[in-house]
Amino acid sequence: MAVTRQGRVSVWVQIADDLRAKIADGTLGAGAQIPTEAELTAQYGVARATVRQALSSLVNEGLIVPRAPRGYFVRHRKPIYYRPQTEFRPQPKTPEMDRFMAEHSAEGRKPRQTIEVGILAPPAVVMERLNLSDGEMAVVRRRVRYLDGEPFNLNDSYYRLDLVQGTEIMYPVDIARGANQVLAEQGYPQVRALDEIYVRMPTPEEAQRLELPPGTPVACHICTGFCPDGTPVRVVVNILPGDRHVLVYERDGMTVDGND
Repeated sequence: MAVTRQGRVSVWVQIADDLRAKIADGTLGAGAQIPTEAELTAQYGVARATVRQALSSLVNEGLIVPRAPRGYFVRHRKPIYYRPQTEFRPQPKTPEMDRFMAEHSAEGRKPRQTIEVGILAPPAVVMERLNLSDGEMAVVRRRVRYLDGEPFNLNDSYYRLDLVQGTEIMYPVDIARGANQVLAEQGYPQVRALDEIYVRMPTPEEAQRLELPPGTPVACHICTGFCPDGTPVRVVVNILPGDRHVLVYERDGMTVDGND
């Protein structure tokens, strides 16, 4: 928190706190317009530069968005429920839709995605999990998934080049029966998955692809799929902005570990 040399909280912080409280209690609801800079200047009896600093801090927190020339508006938040355990459930029967597209279309939202395919030397986090040696190449299917026109998450799937070369995985289109089924048909069914979830700030590339406002943390979900003999055949890196997702795990039964 910013304070003056006399130990008092800076005026812009007090203004930001006041506006934040009004957003939190619904006085300024989703989509509501924030009073103009001139109105806030008169209301708080401060310089316009002080008001702008307060507004900038709320933009950085992802609470409000600027829409020139109209002013600032309370950001409308409608997060999605992200369930890692659904990955190996059957694909939707609608050929042109994958699971993401089908689920959110059913909710009345407007999903879309872009798909790019490339052959590259993968990042270290993928090389380690696929047990690749230096110089070995991988295939990546890079997706940006959108809801109602807003980029919601990244889904980058990496495969060993020698396992998928010549298959549908190499083409930048949706695979109706799913890439997991393609791998199974190649003799590499996945019977086990390891999920790792890290919470961090986005890289500059991730922030650019997701059009993230400053200060937005992300969850990085890394899923590694294994064959029956324990060979890792696929690594998926999902980047989930913290202001757009709720991570949900379903568990059967309860285990008492003595720490509750």
